[in-house]
Amino acid sequence: MVSKLAGVLVALTVVLSAQAGLGARPAQVSATVASITDGDTLRLTNGARVRLLQIDTPELGTGECYSRAARTALLIRVPVGSRVVLEADPRLDRVDRYGRLLRYVHRGTANVNVALVRAGAAAPWFYGGVRGKYASRLYAEAVRAKAARRGLWGACRGTVLDPTRAVDTGRR
Repeated sequence: MVSKLAGVLVALTVVLSAQAGLGARPAQVSATVASITDGDTLRLTNGARVRLLQIDTPELGTGECYSRAARTALLIRVPVGSRVVLEADPRLDRVDRYGRLLRYVHRGTANVNVALVRAGAAAPWFYGGVRGKYASRLYAEAVRAKAARRGLWGACRGTVLDPTRAVDTGRR
């Protein structure tokens, strides 16, 4: 219970710091990656967990097609120890029901969320139908990746591109 409360306090501190303008811009904050949980979630060295906004990847540990490859794709783009910039989207929730920060992740000049979709390692997911800042770009990249059969689109042939739902790649 204490560690869960500490995690929530750390996440709240990151959110308040971002809102106070301590990052590159008011909606952004710089952080260091401590670990990669799965294809769309990472943990920061301050203990906060971050769920990448507007994308979804197959769930790790469920036997879902491409789940391990999606995690590897995120790990390649944001290796443990790398510095990232977290960007909140004013149109979207800032924290999910699990206490994870909801953010776009940037490393250098790359928007990692978009890069994962471009590579076919993730699909766009506009939770509740709400389209965020990069929604059009994410969807366009997904259409191109699917047409080229990149990533999960080639490995998991029955996968449907529907940004109103979580991606379902089926079992291996």
